[in-house]
Amino acid sequence: MNPERVAATLELLDRHGVNHIDVAAMYGNGRAEANLASWLMGNRSRVFLATKTGQRSGDAARHELESSLERMGVDSVDLIQLHNLVEPDEWETAHAKGGAVDAMFAARDEGLVRFVGVTGHGRRIPGVHLHSLAARDYDTVLFPYNHTMMSWADYREDVESLLSLCAERDVAVQTIKAIARGRWGDTDAKKFSWYEPISDPDAIARAVRFVLSRDRLFLNSTSDARLLPLVLAAAEGDLSPPTDDELVADEATHGITPLFDGGALERI
Repeated sequence: MNPERVAATLELLDRHGVNHIDVAAMYGNGRAEANLASWLMGNRSRVFLATKTGQRSGDAARHELESSLERMGVDSVDLIQLHNLVEPDEWETAHAKGGAVDAMFAARDEGLVRFVGVTGHGRRIPGVHLHSLAARDYDTVLFPYNHTMMSWADYREDVESLLSLCAERDVAVQTIKAIARGRWGDTDAKKFSWYEPISDPDAIARAVRFVLSRDRLFLNSTSDARLLPLVLAAAEGDLSPPTDDELVADEATHGITPLFDGGALERI
């Protein structure tokens, strides 16, 4: 984002009382974190600040965390997350002795972070998160949650098992891709998100309600800030769950398709 868009977005969040900001070292090669620095100087105590590391070795993850703190001009973050920890080889490296997971829990012990979480995309990630929670006491998980993906029986089964475990252990559950329409087709449209989001206000409202009508679920907004007012309006409105018929109709009317299929885009 340019500075004007950054300022307008942060002002919008402030008006709506949003107090959770989530970025990552890889977003814009660090620019997303750097864009927050001046604002955080006067507002750090008002927000729950989260970032992510995509590194798998301990030394590299520690270096990336320290670089993130420097870019944002802060002494600590509230949450550090292992970014898209899905592939078996990366999972083993990160969880090995001296790997990224050890490094981030050590950073917690030092006061550089308050909580440690794990994130992921794709069809496999709820099952992988169950594996991760069996290995370490993570504080948060993050994964896709929308009607199209929850229509898959295997995905839904893994999600329900994960949600049950998270409730038992008081692990925070963050969800992404609530308003994903699908992968970009052949278009010259300017893109503000790597996937195409839903743009219809009523369909966005139902998609948001699908997530927030369920207890214990957080909704992380799309990176397309133009749609943020619609997401916030939906979150502040009636949160009764939409019917399955309504969501199926939206999928047909707006061409909403699953973003992940177990293959392509899993590593994003």
